[in-house]
Amino acid sequence: MAAMTTVPSYTPSLWVRVCHALPRLDLSMQMRDNMFVPDSWEYQQTLLVLSSLSAIALVVSLLVVLSFLIHYCCCRRGDRSEGSEEEEEDEDGSTGHGYSGKKGRGICCVTWVAVAAVTLCCVAIGIGFYGNSEANDGMYQLTSSLLTANYTLASIDLLISDTITGLQLSISGPLTTLEELFTGSKPFTVSTRNCRRLSENVISLLSSISMAQSSSDAALANDSSVSGASIVPLTPVPPSVAPTVVPTSNLMPNPFSPGWAANTLMVNEDYRWLSYVLLLLLDLIVCLFILLGLAKQARWLLILMTVLAWLALFLSWGSLGLETATVVALSDFCSDPNAFVLNSTNFNSGTSSDVLDYYLTCSRRMSSPFQQLMTQSQRALSNIHTHLSSLDRNALTQFPKAEKSLREVQQILNSTEGNFHQLVALLNCRGLNKDYIDSLKGLCYDGMEGLLYLSLYSFLSALAFTAILCSLPGAWRSFPSDSEEYEDSDSESEDPFTSHQDSKRFLQWQPWL
Repeated sequence: MAAMTTVPSYTPSLWVRVCHALPRLDLSMQMRDNMFVPDSWEYQQTLLVLSSLSAIALVVSLLVVLSFLIHYCCCRRGDRSEGSEEEEEDEDGSTGHGYSGKKGRGICCVTWVAVAAVTLCCVAIGIGFYGNSEANDGMYQLTSSLLTANYTLASIDLLISDTITGLQLSISGPLTTLEELFTGSKPFTVSTRNCRRLSENVISLLSSISMAQSSSDAALANDSSVSGASIVPLTPVPPSVAPTVVPTSNLMPNPFSPGWAANTLMVNEDYRWLSYVLLLLLDLIVCLFILLGLAKQARWLLILMTVLAWLALFLSWGSLGLETATVVALSDFCSDPNAFVLNSTNFNSGTSSDVLDYYLTCSRRMSSPFQQLMTQSQRALSNIHTHLSSLDRNALTQFPKAEKSLREVQQILNSTEGNFHQLVALLNCRGLNKDYIDSLKGLCYDGMEGLLYLSLYSFLSALAFTAILCSLPGAWRSFPSDSEEYEDSDSESEDPFTSHQDSKRFLQWQPWL
């Protein structure tokens, strides 16, 4: 396995290093290393332990809410026993509406706690929208880079196949005709056979260039025959609309295909983004209607929002657990991405480690693994040109019928050299390495930052909904019941002083009476 080197133009961020340094425990509470091995059960155990912390926090929040509910129930019984004494004190103090100063201060405190919790929830929702947008931007940059890399690999595969096909046509067509025409001339026949031999040598050299595209297509074709997946051939079209693989299963093709990964990530990202938007809208609706219920003193509205607040509380702690595991796993990958790519069988099966290391690091001190093959192919094409030029000068005067076949061979050779120069440029590590670095930056910078903001949103919203569920029972107690409102209205209508003052105002308002 090639030695691991640093990725140029990419350094792990501070948050990646902090999350990567977190201690890891498995289910047996033993320390484990933090190397990114997603297929290992031991590594998955460490992520499960980190996710279980949110479950513990959920249990704690449920206990807190339950204790507040028990407290309010006990306090309500005590208030009923002391109700008559408080009413007498209120009448003596001329407060007028049946609530003592101590009780009024408690009601005010509960209301302000509920408002503060709703405000904290709204702040968390704003953070969540920003984090969801950042995570989506990072995934979009990742998929765009993968599609661009897939376009480059498809172009390499197409150039190789076109070059090989053209040389095979020249061997089976015009070169065979030239051999038949030059049967009576040994020097011309030898030159023609040398052109055939050199063309076959170039075909053999180009066939040995493997970017895992041909084997990937074969593997995907085999998978499609079994699982019924729809495979679209790799063709050099713009990366934004490159139709590579339509995934119908979660099985990763072997070896790795950037087009398959891009399409799979785009589908999953659409569902993830939409799920978070719906969760954020649910939290926003709950917060707004809680404020409306407190302002209108509507018991039925607060009861409905309490049920939704319970749902939002469970979703907040659950999303925090998923986000914690994802952030830690992503930090492990982003701290040393080359090690995972070089050690993963999904990447290096069908592609040698030297080729992977060359494109991942793209160091000036490293030579291209295809340099020798391309040099030999270039020399063979130059020798073919030399032989064809010799035949053009010497053979056409004696064999004028050979001119058509000779021009066809020269035309095929010219197009082959054009494809060859493009192939040399595409095989350079700069293009694919730039796509690799862009994908890392999108995933490990924007994606990591977005996930951290989403984790903060989940934590703050969980705290806010815990406080809301603790304060809403106290707010219910502060609302006057229908019987109390009816008694107040009856007492006001039966008050002789109030009725006398109202009749006096009515008489003063009528000038003719």
